Amino acid sequence: MDTKAHIVVEGLVQGVGFRWFVARRAESLGLRGYVSNLYNGNVEIEAEGDRSLVEEFVKEVKVGPRSARVTNLHLEWREPSNTPNKHSHFEIR
Repeated sequence: MDTKAHIVVEGLVQGVGFRWFVARRAESLGLRGYVSNLYNGNVEIEAEGDRSLVEEFVKEVKVGPRSARVTNLHLEWREPSNTPNKHSHFEIR
């Protein structure tokens, strides 16, 4: 069953390869969505796919790459997109 997670990650997550790490993990799990830097230094992620795969992805995002320091993670579960091809892949914005 598909689901969507909206995630905001706080900490040392910009300038450390965090978006690339997120995109690689999402793609390897077959998730759709995006990752982008926010003006306040946080990173925003929207990931959509099979619930168990999204849950695994969230666990990995909480840790991040070695160079990052995740201090907080805000997670909101949402209904998956009904719009065909809204997110056909995972992109870095």
